[in-house]
Amino acid sequence: MQTIDNYNFSGKKILIRVDFNVPMNAQFQITDTTRIDATIPTINKILSGGGSVILMSHLGRPKGGYEDKFSLKHLVPYLSKKLNLTVKFADDCIGQSAIDLAGSLHPGDVLLLENLRFYKEEEKGDREFAKKLAALGDIYVNDAFGTAHRAHASTAIIADFFPTAKMFGYVMSNEIIAIDKCLKDGKRPFTAILGGAKVSTKIEIINHLMDKVDNLIIGGGMMFTFIKALGGDIGSSMVEEDYVDLAKNIVEGAKSIGVNLYIPPDAVLADAFSNDANKKTSSAYDIQVPWMGLDIGPSACQKFAHVIEQSGTILWNGPMGVFEMNNYEEGTKFVALELAKATENGAFTLVGGGDSVAAINKYNLADKVSYVSTGGGAMLEYIEGKELPGIKAIRG
Repeated sequence: MQTIDNYNFSGKKILIRVDFNVPMNAQFQITDTTRIDATIPTINKILSGGGSVILMSHLGRPKGGYEDKFSLKHLVPYLSKKLNLTVKFADDCIGQSAIDLAGSLHPGDVLLLENLRFYKEEEKGDREFAKKLAALGDIYVNDAFGTAHRAHASTAIIADFFPTAKMFGYVMSNEIIAIDKCLKDGKRPFTAILGGAKVSTKIEIINHLMDKVDNLIIGGGMMFTFIKALGGDIGSSMVEEDYVDLAKNIVEGAKSIGVNLYIPPDAVLADAFSNDANKKTSSAYDIQVPWMGLDIGPSACQKFAHVIEQSGTILWNGPMGVFEMNNYEEGTKFVALELAKATENGAFTLVGGGDSVAAINKYNLADKVSYVSTGGGAMLEYIEGKELPGIKAIRG
């Protein structure tokens, strides 16, 4: 398979699908540059190899047609600064301006195309649209792991037009290596820490991980569905009634194959879903209305710390509580710090999923863990064992 390291880019125009779907404030300033920063090594590798670069991405969910707040022109100043050159901008991704600007590129130039999703054909995976994009360059590089699970025109269909000149960028290849390292050849014991609000969104992952992990730690709002399944009183805590039986099956399944399942013994409670509510710590199995659990408690933290310290490989997806409110962030912060400690002691740690990444960034620990995944949904589907269209399009 072609790789970005063994390909000759000299004099060629390289179309790179990036994931520049970044958050911006009302003044169009980027509030989290992680996704852009991640692609810089790929862009620089191609430029240093004598190629020119055409970047294409989506941003947000435009209703159809141009919307100023979703225009990629707002990213040009930051991108230019980051690459230390003047990035050109085409106010369309397939129209005349894109054709003219792409046609006039010299080695070392970078062109950013307008938001792909201003055309509904992008999400539909339209072949004609993909063909028009493909006509702009000589080589196709997919470096957008965050959209690898979508069979869109620019992430999957376009690869057909580059049968011998398609490859992954560094973001894509590093993501695949990191997740494979976790799932297939990580050091034991392998511990998965799953949090977040709902069990329903994690079922596939739990099922797929069950025969791969030694330890499964449950936290976040979804813990109360498990606690209810185990006969505990959860007061006004969040619960998915439809999944109580399934949670019971997971508990029994883990026991039958020798997986250690850890459910928090205590919780930080509030009498309302608010940072200003009254709060207290109690057993997670004996909560009375109106109290609700909004974070894991100190005993849970200590229990989890012991497991994390003994682990060789750790996957973390989903916060331990409502970490956006500072009264209920201790559990998430504790786990993040424990992961950093484990990494320092030689464990391989992979953090993925929007909220876990936000937490790692909130506590400035992104460079203290082994790998932070840029693709929430894509990472989860890959862990679930699904074949991702964006990966299949390159691997064949």
